[in-house]
Amino acid sequence: MQNRLSVLGLDPGLNKTGWGLVTLEGTHLKHLANGAITTKANEDLPARLVVIFKALTEIISTWRPDTCAVEETFVNKNPAATLKLNHARTIALLVPALAGLPVTSYAPNHVKKSVVGVGHAGKEQVQMMVRVLLPGVEIAGADAADALAVAICHAHHCGSARAFARTGTGR
Repeated sequence: MQNRLSVLGLDPGLNKTGWGLVTLEGTHLKHLANGAITTKANEDLPARLVVIFKALTEIISTWRPDTCAVEETFVNKNPAATLKLNHARTIALLVPALAGLPVTSYAPNHVKKSVVGVGHAGKEQVQMMVRVLLPGVEIAGADAADALAVAICHAHHCGSARAFARTGTGR
């Protein structure tokens, strides 16, 4: 069982797809990188999806994470907007899967509860806790902060699962 786990967190969006990379070594989290993939609103949907696809492919090729976590889509009042968001989410699920990474999804409230302790935390609270958990991190915007929160959430779950497996009771 490896000692170090590299986690890619994704916050899919058609305008901006946030991404964040952390490592988990024992119980210690460390920031590696974060950013946002931006598409042009005046381009057609397929072109925007290609931008997200190519950028995620490059991020995975460069950083070689061990696993990936993607935030689930919340259903909003506008069905067309939700459908477009799900196209971006599909790319966020597809690219890591094509790279052979295990991919896990988390509901937004689950991510917030894991990172902040409250399922309905605001964006400011999430960003503050990301800064607390990753001291010195320079966050590249709200979407990147959300992606780092997804990565932290998954790292916590992976760390708990590894600890549980080491006890011998996880069989």
